[in-house]
Amino acid sequence: MTIILTNDDGVNAPGIYALKNAINTNSHIFAPNKQYSGCGHQVTTHQPIEVTKLSDNTYSVDGTPSDCSRVAIAHFNKNVKYILSGINEGGNLGVDIHISGTVAAVREAAIHGIPGIAISHYIKRPLVIDWEIATKRAQKVLETLFKLPLAPRSFWNVNLPHLENHEPEPEIIFCRSSVDPLPLNYHMEGNLYHYKGKYSDRKITSGTDVDVCFSGNISVTQISL
Repeated sequence: MTIILTNDDGVNAPGIYALKNAINTNSHIFAPNKQYSGCGHQVTTHQPIEVTKLSDNTYSVDGTPSDCSRVAIAHFNKNVKYILSGINEGGNLGVDIHISGTVAAVREAAIHGIPGIAISHYIKRPLVIDWEIATKRAQKVLETLFKLPLAPRSFWNVNLPHLENHEPEPEIIFCRSSVDPLPLNYHMEGNLYHYKGKYSDRKITSGTDVDVCFSGNISVTQISL
């Protein structure tokens, strides 16, 4: 089956190649030519989108993650079976799904009736992501999700935890998406407002994806349009 890979960190980001290594089937990369983190579901309709072929299965797109999905669906292959987005450098938990370009790429797929999975990796600073470990954990969750039915016009949102070497391997936990807001904290310099909210300080409601991921497990939520 034809699988399209994309992200919002850019075509050269390590996460998308970790994702490619996590699947055991033919895939094609359609990813932005630069970072679009936090762009949400922005699409390009009033100017042309340049697509550059970098190799037999890798395309650099001068557009947003949603643009990548749209172009791939409309012109690359009419029989796209899955769109995967990630692995994002940073969590996309709870209300992040409305902000995230990573998630928007698979939401766009769902709009067209194509199943999708967004995978993100929470960062617990000062730790850095081990992409080899992330690949193995993504592979485990993908093997699980590919076997499950997915309701029409919906997609999976996955978040990998950030663990230290001595911590036990995470479990896959299906849970609900948090609706708690992100911390709003700005530092003011004259008429300039600098966002200073700390991701790790967000509210943790028991049983939500934020709770599951922050507690050291893999959160999986099914999001419906």
